[in-house]
Amino acid sequence: MWPMKQLRVRLPAGRSWQIKARGLVFVLLTLITASAALHTGNNLVFLVLAALLSTLLISNLISRLSLAGLEFDFRLPEHISARRTIGAQLIVRNCKRWMPSFSAYVTGAGESVFAQPVYFPLLPGGATAEETVQVSFTRRGLHREPGFEVSTCFPFGFLEHRTPVPMRREILVYPCLDPQPGFEEFLSAIEGEIETYYHGRGHDFYRIRPYEAFESARHVDWKATARTGTLQVREFAKEQDPLIEIFVDLNVPEQSRPWFERAVECCAFITWSLAAKEMQLHFRSQNFQITVPVTGDVYTILKYLALVEPRPGSLPVEPGAENSFQIVFTAQPEKITQSGWSPTRVVAPSNLPENFTTSPS
Repeated sequence: MWPMKQLRVRLPAGRSWQIKARGLVFVLLTLITASAALHTGNNLVFLVLAALLSTLLISNLISRLSLAGLEFDFRLPEHISARRTIGAQLIVRNCKRWMPSFSAYVTGAGESVFAQPVYFPLLPGGATAEETVQVSFTRRGLHREPGFEVSTCFPFGFLEHRTPVPMRREILVYPCLDPQPGFEEFLSAIEGEIETYYHGRGHDFYRIRPYEAFESARHVDWKATARTGTLQVREFAKEQDPLIEIFVDLNVPEQSRPWFERAVECCAFITWSLAAKEMQLHFRSQNFQITVPVTGDVYTILKYLALVEPRPGSLPVEPGAENSFQIVFTAQPEKITQSGWSPTRVVAPSNLPENFTTSPS
């Protein structure tokens, strides 16, 4: 399981409140009792009015004390993909030593990544409670999570006290790695082309040398053995792993921005799938390059794709490796070939699956 990254925040002092329906009824009853007490001068009515007012004040005080001294941890997986529902850990700690907190609701604020409230009925003094919440991010890129809001109506439900809990961290979200409609067929076609491209490129003959103990007899060269009188074997050069070169052209016109978003997700899906099969990848763009697994891992590519933006007018770079299987994502394929590329697979607006939508970052 991916490790979790933690966002910790102490409950701030700023609060707001909202009177509930039963609270309006209680306030109306208090006003009627106050009017009756003033008009009649009856001491018993004044005692009832004092009880009503004290109940209202005590309710407000207990609600405020229930929200005081709460600390929150929001733990997310280290690697997050867009539009994939993941489990996050919401941990609430009551920092008050003796006084408990009652009936606390935690809800998302603004465009929060989780909408369903989380309910903590009781948090004893010094205790910690933990709940799992399902969260989902709709787009790639940096998310400045607006945080969430904690509220309580305890003890009588007359007033609802609310306190915002801001998040001061940025969350990096990768492009969607789940197969979109048409992507799996697209990947299968590329894998077939890779297998065809490297078919027949077996071991190259290196030299004939004396036989060593416990070697397989299938490499024995009988002609050389007969000529020398001792066992001789054929030695072959070690076959190199297929090198897949992926180039993302950032020279994308503004009108092709929707295609660029689809291309980024397609590139992320293909890169993730090929890396899972332990293929050697050389990823490039106009301002970034990396070789997996030599100089980095696939997560470095996903972090780049999470933040990449078009750069209209940027010139394509020259191919980096010979005899590699080249996959080029470009909105202008004619300019790529003019730059020396002879891509085995060109992913352009004319052939990228379009039967899915995505939001720009």
